[in-house]
Amino acid sequence: MTQFQSDTSRFRATILATVLLLAGAGLTPSQATAQEAPRLPLPAVDDQPGQNTNSETIVLAGGCFWGVQGVFQHVQGVTSAVSGYAGGDKSTAVYETVSSGTTGHAESVRVTFDPRKVSLGHILQVYFSVAHNPTELNRQGPDVGTQYRSAIFPVNAEQAKIAKTYIAQLNQAHIFSAAIATKIEPGRIFYPAEDYHQDFLTLHPRYPYIVYNDLPKIEDLKTLFPDLYRADPVLVAAQGTN
Repeated sequence: MTQFQSDTSRFRATILATVLLLAGAGLTPSQATAQEAPRLPLPAVDDQPGQNTNSETIVLAGGCFWGVQGVFQHVQGVTSAVSGYAGGDKSTAVYETVSSGTTGHAESVRVTFDPRKVSLGHILQVYFSVAHNPTELNRQGPDVGTQYRSAIFPVNAEQAKIAKTYIAQLNQAHIFSAAIATKIEPGRIFYPAEDYHQDFLTLHPRYPYIVYNDLPKIEDLKTLFPDLYRADPVLVAAQGTN
């Protein structure tokens, strides 16, 4: 059995268990998602595009990287979104090892964007309101473990400050029904994931996990942020993962 086939079997089993659990509670997947959604739209920290540089990068973790990558690939101004691992050592930045939940890594996405076209504030808006549920601790939906934690890996002190300010702002405003669990983890190195994980949402739109967990995020992005949404995603396959 190939690694892809093994992962497929695992996630199919996860989806089936999730559907049965929701059915037992009298909920559809879409109803469960709606109950977790915050009161939107979320406020932004900084909605003014920057002028001093044409490229900025931030690393975001929010559950399975397939959906997080897929969301940001559809955001205007994003020039690259690469799935990978952050929080642990290079030697353990391998999917099978990260999946053990013992490496310190989180499944993450390195988002590179043009701040003249989309601000960091807007990137954080999308991250907190569409890409994942930031109130869940060490899990997202059916995925459980520290490798699925909500975390921001800033590349500089200014990003860390903005992210901390935004989290405090959202908590003070009681945007969510629970406190935000997102941690700020500076000084971490990002390692790109294996090729078969890149562009997964676009390449496998009928994959059960994608259908139930991630395609609704793309629709939310389109509905909630129509000015930021673009139909054609920016794909890793066209750029490489370095």
